[in-house]
Amino acid sequence: QVQLVESGGGLVQAGGSLRLSCAASGRTFSSYAMGWFRQAPGKEREFVSTINFSGSSTYYADSVKGRFTISRDNAKNTVYLQMNSLKPEDTAVYYCAVRYKAGPSSSIVDYNYWGQGIQVTVSS
Repeated sequence: QVQLVESGGGLVQAGGSLRLSCAASGRTFSSYAMGWFRQAPGKEREFVSTINFSGSSTYYADSVKGRFTISRDNAKNTVYLQMNSLKPEDTAVYYCAVRYKAGPSSSIVDYNYWGQGIQVTVSS
């Protein structure tokens, strides 16, 4: 079992930046794909970004493409989400998740374990 702890959230003005971190412990982190998802109030959880086990393959939701960057440091068992040019519509609870396979996926059902989530609020 992998334990996931997100950090780096908070309140930022529109146009600003935040970097989320997700620290993993437990099973072999470097063997698994990771993903970031978000859930705004009254909405379903949605895909944001995913990265394969090595970091060589990444995918993004159209809504964040060009503004967000996912990366990972397997030596530190950590995955990151750099969020630039933030918009009020990016306001949500952000979750990292681990997929017990090497390849990335945008599907929520493909992920095996989730962090507790962290709030990101973008003011206009």
